[in-house]
Amino acid sequence: MIAICDHNSAENVLATRRAAEKVGLTVIGGMEITTQEEVHMLGLFADDSSLIAAQNLVYAHLSGENEPEIFGEQLVMDDEDRVIDRHRRLLIGATDLTLDEVVQTIHSFGGIAIAAHVDRPSFSVTSQLGFIPDGLGLDGIEVSSWSALPLPGHLPVICSSDAHRPEEIGTEYTRFFLEAPTVSEIRMALKQIGGRRVLGEG
Repeated sequence: MIAICDHNSAENVLATRRAAEKVGLTVIGGMEITTQEEVHMLGLFADDSSLIAAQNLVYAHLSGENEPEIFGEQLVMDDEDRVIDRHRRLLIGATDLTLDEVVQTIHSFGGIAIAAHVDRPSFSVTSQLGFIPDGLGLDGIEVSSWSALPLPGHLPVICSSDAHRPEEIGTEYTRFFLEAPTVSEIRMALKQIGGRRVLGEG
């Protein structure tokens, strides 16, 4: 199971899922949303309609146009690895949504809100604010390496590769005890409901 969480967009999720079905891989749809404070927040969504609705709201709060010669191409692909579009919004930019608003947005579409790579010195809630605010309503935090522990004990912790290149996929991962590879089961594992749980590193 992998999650596709591109910056401020979900346009490559469906094609990735179609390609993954050919090899029996589950793809969770998500986004890595950049808040007004330049904090990266992961949103994982249970169904495509919620994912696309969240994407459209993010687009409405994202300004700027991509300059490919500076930032590179932002390609939209099909499941045969063919380019079908080039995204014009500046996806690496920050939305005008505050951290609280992004968490609330993710939850309003039934998603799981996870603070991304909190162990890194940039674009994390800890690097931008210096702390994790009480009452933010996070479902968990993500680290880029299990060696980053110990971390605040009041929130569940996952570890992800944050892959930006194919060869980086799976370099870090989290083991879950689930009955099925779904967002609802992940939510139960983060809350330790019904025997589901986060097992940590492999």
